[in-house]
Amino acid sequence: MSVSSLLQSALSPLRSRKVRVALATVLAAYAAQAGLDVGEVMIHTVLGVGVALILGIAHEDAGSRSAPPKKEGT
Repeated sequence: MSVSSLLQSALSPLRSRKVRVALATVLAAYAAQAGLDVGEVMIHTVLGVGVALILGIAHEDAGSRSAPPKKEGT
């Protein structure tokens, strides 16, 4: 395998919106633990918004797959 194909397969999960939101949420939580002067309320807010976005995207994805096909001309 070439280096470019390895890099491409390693970065392919970043195409998913859910993965990007989860990564940003986890990074924010770790940044607060690493010494960033952020209050507990802010961390809970970031985690709550991250979870809500992931659930919303999952709901949207599930709805798009279960929707009946549209008829042409309607």
